[in-house]
Amino acid sequence: MLLRVGVTGGIGSGKTLVCKILEVLGYPVFYSDLVAKSITDTDPEVMEKVKGLFGNNIYPNGKLNRKKVAELVFANDTLLKELNSIIHPAVARSFEQWCLQNAKSGLVFKESAILFETGIFRELHKTILVTAPEELRIKRVVERDGVTELEVRARMAKQMPEEQKKKLADFIVDNSSNQLVLPQVLGIVQILTSIKNG
Repeated sequence: MLLRVGVTGGIGSGKTLVCKILEVLGYPVFYSDLVAKSITDTDPEVMEKVKGLFGNNIYPNGKLNRKKVAELVFANDTLLKELNSIIHPAVARSFEQWCLQNAKSGLVFKESAILFETGIFRELHKTILVTAPEELRIKRVVERDGVTELEVRARMAKQMPEEQKKKLADFIVDNSSNQLVLPQVLGIVQILTSIKNG
């Protein structure tokens, strides 16, 4: 049996850190956001549909103008839903292929920022939510992306509230500055391994 586990967390929570630890431990990690970016630049069918949504000019030099797309969908939920309905099935197909390639490992992880928002979590066996206090998350993103606090708060407002995610998650990793992440991840992996072998 291949146990599929989702890893998610709000912006700046540190889900990438948790995924890197899992990779170091030898587990395959599927990065949904990176795959989505790759697909929108390489999959002819997806590219045609995206052009149909935003116009041909959205691909200057053959690469998707992500900044422009972000601006357009940020203010328009309908556009965002339509874009997601193009990208998510393509990412899901890619994940299925990837799972076949990594079936031997018995335990795989799927990183996605919008695991709960999109309902993707229902297709997985277990989910891990990475959390951190809001102020710390804002500070991290401001430093990482060179954006303003206001911009980060606007992006956060678009994500599902943390409390709601906590109710849906099977495991929670506390990535606040006074908690060590590694022992938490090791503990979760231990439980997942026993489920897989059980």
